[in-house]
Amino acid sequence: MVRVVEVNGYKIERGADLQHAKLTGADLTGASLQFANLTGADLTGADLSKAHLDSAILEGADLRDANLSWANLPWANLSNANLSGAYLRLVFLASANLSSVNLEGADLSKASLFGANLSGANLSGADLTDAILTGATMPDGTIHK
Repeated sequence: MVRVVEVNGYKIERGADLQHAKLTGADLTGASLQFANLTGADLTGADLSKAHLDSAILEGADLRDANLSWANLPWANLSNANLSGAYLRLVFLASANLSSVNLEGADLSKASLFGANLSGANLSGADLTDAILTGATMPDGTIHK
């Protein structure tokens, strides 16, 4: 079940324009954010578990230490975002743009990255245990088989 919430005066819903929004530590569990524009938003430590972010724009967003477990982000654009230390266990990132993203120390165990673009991504210390990487473009530009 998805929900619409209001945080710090921002209405959080499908297609919302949240560019550069300050949502540090926000509880967005299960929020409906499909097609939302979160370019440059500060979501440090936010709880986005089970959130729906299909085709959302999170380019350059700060998601350090955020919880995105069980979140849905197919076709989302996270290029140049900072996800260091983020909890992405069982996240669905199929066909997502993760180019030049910082995933240092992130937990991506059992994540679905099928067809995702990870070119130029920083995966140092990231946990990719049992992650699905079929068809993903890896940081060095190769396609994972």
